Amino acid sequence: MVSEVKTVLELQALTKHYLTHRAVDGISLAVEQGEFFSLLGPSGCGKTTTLRMIAGLETPTSGRIFLSGADVAAKKAYERNVSTVFQNYALFPHLSVAKNVAFGLERRGGFGRAEIAERVDRVLSLVQLGGKQSRMPSELSGGERQRVALARSLVLEPDVLLLDEPLSALDPKLRKQMRVELKSLQRRVGITFLFITHDQEEAMSLSDRIGVMNRGCLEQVGEPAAVYRNPQTRFVAEFLGDVNWIDGVGVRPESITLFRQPAGGASRYVKAVVVRNTCLGNYTNIELQLEGETTCFVQQQGAGTGFAPGDSVYAAWNADDELAVPAEQLASVPA
Repeated sequence: MVSEVKTVLELQALTKHYLTHRAVDGISLAVEQGEFFSLLGPSGCGKTTTLRMIAGLETPTSGRIFLSGADVAAKKAYERNVSTVFQNYALFPHLSVAKNVAFGLERRGGFGRAEIAERVDRVLSLVQLGGKQSRMPSELSGGERQRVALARSLVLEPDVLLLDEPLSALDPKLRKQMRVELKSLQRRVGITFLFITHDQEEAMSLSDRIGVMNRGCLEQVGEPAAVYRNPQTRFVAEFLGDVNWIDGVGVRPESITLFRQPAGGASRYVKAVVVRNTCLGNYTNIELQLEGETTCFVQQQGAGTGFAPGDSVYAAWNADDELAVPAEQLASVPA
């Protein structure tokens, strides 16, 4: 028997205007129980404003917000069973790890000291901070402070955990490590995560589904791989990764293969000249000049390509690898 999917968060035509500026412009969205959902987009696209309206920190101009079926758009922040992890973690520097995590439970009331201590110990163990209850925030690494912020939110057992770019303050290596830990943690606790980020790789690697925002609108929602392979707009195609527009067709750099002669097995190919190779560790970017002064980029695995600047080549790809962006979206793409 297939279990019924439960919608835990639903937005209906949610809008936020600041005078003439439409920060969020009528977005509708449903997020399922236990889902890791990311809102992805550039700075100023409206993703953080959306999160703040869900959290009760901003009042919508219009629209509705449902949490577990209840309309909460007019409710105060403390009346909503959500919790937020902010970009700067917002830890209290004068409180220990345990007291930081316990703060929300103490403010909410209704819990005895023994129950609070038990819940704090349990959630700190969950985020791999067991034994560090007495530490102060200044004694912790960046990754540990981030875990404390997570623990402080998780201990409240929210319907939805809102995360506003929580990894952006970490160095690149730790950031990748914390992605793995965050995804694993979400699977263990089973709480719905709404994750806000401008980082495409972060959203693609963490999410069950992503929603791509642009200028206050939700342009596309879907599983990461599906949105990457089948973008519905030019903006989505370009924001989720590099794309070459060749004769009005979108092709990802990793879908192109270079040959010295026309490739009989390829569906499509164009003649080009190698401009430069740039080694980026485990792969190499190759810049090409096509006929008609069009620039094209190719990504090949490995540090060596066998092609040097000035070489004449054929850039080939299969028709199945072309991005199916609607024709009206390509009107501004040079042929």
